[in-house]
Amino acid sequence: MPRPTRVMPSLLSADFANLQRDIERIPSADALHVDVMDNHFVPNLTLGLPVVEAIRAVTPTMLDLHLMIEDPDRWAPAYAEAGAESVTFHAEAAAAPVRLSRELRARGARAGLALRPATPVEPYADLLDEVDMLLLMTVEPGFGGQKFLDLCLPKIRRARALIGAHGGDIWLQVDGGVSLETVERCVEAGADALVAGSAVFGADDPDAMVARLRALGDAAQDDESGDDPAR
Repeated sequence: MPRPTRVMPSLLSADFANLQRDIERIPSADALHVDVMDNHFVPNLTLGLPVVEAIRAVTPTMLDLHLMIEDPDRWAPAYAEAGAESVTFHAEAAAAPVRLSRELRARGARAGLALRPATPVEPYADLLDEVDMLLLMTVEPGFGGQKFLDLCLPKIRRARALIGAHGGDIWLQVDGGVSLETVERCVEAGADALVAGSAVFGADDPDAMVARLRALGDAAQDDESGDDPAR
C-alpha cells in the first residue's frame, strides 16, 4: 500500500533574521525540520532551545527536531518539553538510545534515530520497537546545500526492508540534497519523509515547491507500489 509522502522543509535554509516570515511562506508543510548543531558533533553552530521555543510560539505546524549534538541523552528531553512533536538524535552520539527514546516518548514526542551516511543501519534493527522514525543522512551532516549522495540509496532500500519486516508505523526520513532531481529516487528506494532545505527556500514560491516535491513523491510511490521494497 502506498505510503503518504511527507515534506518537511529545513529551516537551516531559511532566513534566520526572518524565521517567522519564512515559516509563514510554507503553510502546507507537513512539518518544520529544525537542525540543532553544537559545533562539536558537527562542524557548525546553529540554534538552540530558546529559538525552538520562539518558533513553537508562532506556528502550530509540527516541529521535527534534528539534534546534531553531543550528549543528546542530557539535552534532548528539553526539546520535547518545549513542544517539539518529533525529536531525533544521532545513534553515534547517544550513550543510551533505548532509555532516551523512551524518555522522549514519555514527554509526548515521537522519537527518531538518525544515522550518518557511513553508519550501517543493520546494527540498529533491534531498536525499531523503540523509535517512531529512522532518519538517514544523505549528505555529511553539518551544512545545507550539499549534493545528494547516491551511495546512500542501497542503504535506504535496506532500511525500508527492515521496517517492512518489523511492521508498525515507522517513518523513514532522508535528509540532505533532496530536490526535484532526487526526490523520486529517494521515494522509490523507500523514503516517506523528505527533508528539503535549499530546494524549498531557494524557490520563488516555497509552498508551491513543497507541493511539487510531495506530488513527485506520491507519483513515485504509485510507480513502485507493486515492487519488492527490498529491491
